[in-house]
This record gives sequence, C-alpha cells and structure tokens, in this order.
Amino acid sequence: MDKITRSELRKKIMTILYQINVYNNNKIEYKVDDVIKEVLDIDNEFVKDAVYGVLTNINKIDDKANQYLNKWTIDRLGYTDQAIIRLGIYELLYTDTPDIVAINEAVDLAKLYSDDDVRKMINGVLDKVYHEKVDNE
Repeated sequence: MDKITRSELRKKIMTILYQINVYNNNKIEYKVDDVIKEVLDIDNEFVKDAVYGVLTNINKIDDKANQYLNKWTIDRLGYTDQAIIRLGIYELLYTDTPDIVAINEAVDLAKLYSDDDVRKMINGVLDKVYHEKVDNE
C-alpha cells in the first residue's frame, strides 16, 4: 500500500471528528476506535493520537477557539469547520507539529471544505492562538 501523506491523514481525522460530532449531537452511541476504522482501514498512530487528543482536550480547545472567534462560538460553525479548527488548535498546542504546518494544513482543509468567510475565520483564530503561544514561550 502506498504511504498516506499526513495531509491525507488530516482529511481522515477531520472526517472522524465530524462523524463523532454527528453521533454526539444525535445521542448515538459509538466507540471511537470503530469510527476510526470506518474511515481508515489501516492502523495509524498519527490519526489515533490526533483524534483521541482532540477528544481528550475538547473543552480546552473549544474555549480557546471561542476566545478568538469574534462574537461567535465554535458550536455555531458547521461540523466540518468545527473539526478543522479543533484539529488545528490541537496540533498547535498539543503536538510537535511545526506551527506553520499546523496552520497551513488547517487552512488547506478549510479551502477544500469551508466557505471563504469560515476559512478566513479559521485562519484568524489559528493565527491568534499561535501568537498567544509564542508570546507565552
């Protein structure tokens, strides 16, 4: 099997987070590993770490997003947009992914799956999270 790029894996992560959001909001029971297996037929640590990382830290991630979503809250965004912004913030704050890569990957996903206004919003939030992180280092 060809090696899947991290960019392609991020699309899978976004899809998994989207699906989990749908299940949660419709009060459908699920196992995270089963959702991962539905979307990705191989075992992948990067995907598992990111999905579990986002879910473990979701309240902190959402608080951070809401802090910078100007007069808006993350729960008002579409599920796909929520997944993209959560993954971007997670990668910025909780992983060793280079900051510029985390931001660019999220913005690239937003270019594919979000409208222009939301893409700009995601870019703006991630930029502010990045600057706050740099200022605190």
